Amino acid sequence: MKKTSPSQKHTTLPLEGERGGGFGLSLKRKTAQGLIWGGFSNGMVQLLGAVFGLWLLNILDPEDYGKMAALVIFSNIASVLQESGFTAALANKQEPTHEEYNAVFWFNVIVGLVLYIILFFAAPFIADFYHEPILCPLGRFAFLGFVLSCFGTAQRAYLFGHLMVKQTSIMQMASITISGIVGVCLAYAGLAYWGLAAQSLVYVGSVTAFAWYFSPWRPSWPAKQDTGSNPAIPVREGAECNKKDERLQPSKVAAPSLTGRAGGESALFATLRPAWQMFGFSSKLLVNSLAFQFNNNAFGVLLNRFYPGGHIAGIYSNARKWDDMAIATMGGMIQGVAQPVLREAAKGESFIVPAFRKLLRFTCFVSFPCLLGLALIAEDFIVLLVGEKWHESALLLSMLCFYGAFSPIVTLYSNLVISRGRSTINMVIGLLNCALVWGGIIVLHAWGYNLTEMVIYYITLNIAWLFVWQACARRLIGLRWWHAFKDIIPFFVFAFAVMAAAYFATQSLPISWLRMFLRILIAVVLYVGSLWIARAKILHESIEYIFKRNK
Repeated sequence: MKKTSPSQKHTTLPLEGERGGGFGLSLKRKTAQGLIWGGFSNGMVQLLGAVFGLWLLNILDPEDYGKMAALVIFSNIASVLQESGFTAALANKQEPTHEEYNAVFWFNVIVGLVLYIILFFAAPFIADFYHEPILCPLGRFAFLGFVLSCFGTAQRAYLFGHLMVKQTSIMQMASITISGIVGVCLAYAGLAYWGLAAQSLVYVGSVTAFAWYFSPWRPSWPAKQDTGSNPAIPVREGAECNKKDERLQPSKVAAPSLTGRAGGESALFATLRPAWQMFGFSSKLLVNSLAFQFNNNAFGVLLNRFYPGGHIAGIYSNARKWDDMAIATMGGMIQGVAQPVLREAAKGESFIVPAFRKLLRFTCFVSFPCLLGLALIAEDFIVLLVGEKWHESALLLSMLCFYGAFSPIVTLYSNLVISRGRSTINMVIGLLNCALVWGGIIVLHAWGYNLTEMVIYYITLNIAWLFVWQACARRLIGLRWWHAFKDIIPFFVFAFAVMAAAYFATQSLPISWLRMFLRILIAVVLYVGSLWIARAKILHESIEYIFKRNK
């Protein structure tokens, strides 16, 4: 591990010996552990979310979800502005310093509070835009979420950058359980969409609290760094890190003054200066994240505007909710490990392509059967578990799952680009995609097309966008088109053929629950069996790791 010389003007945080950090492990073992823990945690998180979500859907109406869908984009955009891409920027550094973490912490706190004040006074205009007066007080309440979130961004960045997947898993599962209980209780009390807003706030607050508990890093109060009086980083008792390690202490070396005079800058400006230095990289990720949020929430905004009342937006929101849960299960396990692993693999250029291809094959191996399988059972799933009032969501869910099957692959490509330090590419791709999504939906509505045609356009565009990402990968790491197709297409063909066989084998069954159960059973047996017969290497490696990793 690289040691910091006395002449360096920053203090590095430990990358070895950290609880859950795993940087001493081999790349192969680290990838496997991250994927297994990531898959387990995301699966459990989405399972818990599904349980509480089903409970709430049986209590609430589409209009309740439609009102929340109208506000989601504002909360998400404010959260993205507050985070400003610094999580990925810190994770992309080999040895982030205390000063860099501290700068990110205080930057997020300041921006988060300022943004809430802005949105507090903008709430009446948001309500006027949607012609829904209740959105003014509801928005002011819901927007508190990113204020709570801003106090935990640096801690979450520490967990992410150190591959502390186990701790992140516990944090997410506990938070979704606590918030789910609160949401269900408030919904039964008749608070409807207010209960949904409170559930979101409790989730964000819980995540922030757990991030503070699991991360050994603590912020220090802004102070002029030339005084030599900065206190040690507070570390909670029992943390598995060396409290005597000087690398855990804030730097006592005078920070260079932008005015050319020692101590000539304010304490706050000196504290924030490392964030400005990272902003060249993180700002591009910020723009890309904004484009992603505009892309994902285009229907939530436009449907509430096109069809007042919230019913249509609520129906779409329900379909998108289940698709997003499945995507998060698949993409979350990749997101949590891909960038750090690819960053480490990049230390030896000969390892980057094999590492990426292995992640790509694993992503396709898991994503295609899960998302296409959800499309297969969508109608029975919706009607049986949440009732006929949500039946309109079933077709939309089946359609969105085809986009969702490819979404984790896009996540993986995006992490590859970030790990190569090419955030500009991410930014440009995100902006172009966002412009095409919004422009296409608005044009289709103007031409008289309905929601189904808009969703088909959205799906087609986002799947075709994968070719753009592959072109970038070809340029950055030399990943050939044939190799990418070889890693992706077979898994899609196998999964699609299996789902088609399961569909036609059971379509005549009149009992919904039996039909859904048999479709799942047939699909699992055929998919695993066909890959076993075809001797798919990724299947054998996954089974071998699960059953023989302790031998």
